[in-house]
Amino acid sequence: MTIPARHLSLRTPIDGRHRRMLIGGEWRDAVSGRTFETRNPATGAVIGTVPQSDAKDIDLAVAAARRAFEGPWSRFKPYERQLLLLKIADEMERHWEELALSDTTDMGMPITRTLANKNRVLGMLRFYAGMATSIHGQTIGNSLPGEIVSYTRKEPVGVVGAIIPWNAPTAASIWKIGPALATGCTIVLKPSEEAPLTPLLIADLMQEAGIPPGVVNVVTGTGAEAGAPLAAHMDVDKIVFTGSTATGQAILRASAANMKRVSLELGGKSPVIVLADADIERAVPVAAMSVFANSGQICIAGSRLFVERPIYEEFVERVAGFAAKLRIGDGADPETEIGPLISPRQLERVSGFIADGAREGARLVTGGERITEGALAAGNFMTPGIFSGVTDGMRIAREEIFGPIISALPFDTLDEAVKRGNDTPYGLGAGVFTRDVGKAHQLANRLRAGSVWVNTYHAIDPAVPFGGYKMSGYGREGGTEHLEEYLNTKGVWIRTD
Repeated sequence: MTIPARHLSLRTPIDGRHRRMLIGGEWRDAVSGRTFETRNPATGAVIGTVPQSDAKDIDLAVAAARRAFEGPWSRFKPYERQLLLLKIADEMERHWEELALSDTTDMGMPITRTLANKNRVLGMLRFYAGMATSIHGQTIGNSLPGEIVSYTRKEPVGVVGAIIPWNAPTAASIWKIGPALATGCTIVLKPSEEAPLTPLLIADLMQEAGIPPGVVNVVTGTGAEAGAPLAAHMDVDKIVFTGSTATGQAILRASAANMKRVSLELGGKSPVIVLADADIERAVPVAAMSVFANSGQICIAGSRLFVERPIYEEFVERVAGFAAKLRIGDGADPETEIGPLISPRQLERVSGFIADGAREGARLVTGGERITEGALAAGNFMTPGIFSGVTDGMRIAREEIFGPIISALPFDTLDEAVKRGNDTPYGLGAGVFTRDVGKAHQLANRLRAGSVWVNTYHAIDPAVPFGGYKMSGYGREGGTEHLEEYLNTKGVWIRTD
């Protein structure tokens, strides 16, 4: 069963038509006239074409964003920005089924999950709307002689370049656009070439909500031809990026030319630590879905499963049994629990990790197989898998797989679990399962990760900051810290005597 067609408007990404990108309030093709296809990863079918932009198009979009920033948008009061964000939230709520189906069709996430993202995404917009009227500086007493008043102002950083991945287009778009609008910045958004349709739909809905021309621009293209020129652009004041660590490093290097501000949310190899006293019935499905959700294509995937030795064999067996029962299929089917990987290239990459794991001596307990027969053969499907017999030095335990594969590792002591859990260049997330509140606090304090979840996973709220340690990046999304990423602080001194 799929969403009935009567609920879908002509905006939906299932008709194969050409979409244009939004620059300066106008829908445009690339200057070069080039286009590229986007495909449904569940079927391989072409679902649309979009412009293949390059540096010339980026120049146009940045110029439009600059004009808007220095023009009418600069005169919008906090209340007006707040009202606009609330209108955008209302517009997206009215079209939520279309947005959910767009994400599902373009990148494969099961429709039950994309529909369930509603509260999170709309909550972000409404949180940022509330914050728009809460931005303020401080009056600060100083110790200089004479009568001098000193205070600070919070001012928008300017033109923001945002580059997002393909694994959650709606949420990723709003996580970048929302704080930009709340603070008075303008933005050029470059979605992934693997899933460009939803950000264009969001731009359309924002226009209906009344966004002024040039405040939000969406430019489609590849990372090399569009993302790199945006990251290096001399008239971009800030870059915010979510994606791989290697690309984040390249963006950081490109930012040096004009010393633009940079926020990076990068890769992860998150540990999930299960103590022997844990509630196993609760821990098994949560630990499993910390990876298998979205077919493992999640930056915070808890792909290193550390289990205390007395329960190791039982826990691995239970996770394997849970994985084997998950329903794999086209994400448009509401019964589907595991959708496809984004592309044949990603499927090949994950298969390479599985081959390396076996070659290095790990044992594939279940799953990890391509589906090459039957109704799903044309898609990029893989059965969720779990390796036992994994050691810390194996490639599957060191590198981010971005696929539905868990590496299970036993441990004996709390200190060992902490040391091995932290033995990674990444530090995005971590999970802990225990009934002992003291051990929960110890682990939460000692694990070097931006988010630690205890007896749960994947909990994200607009009011709570999210981001990484170490090579998982820096900067925060969510909470009051998020808006600070888009603001400059100016000190003002006035002599009054």
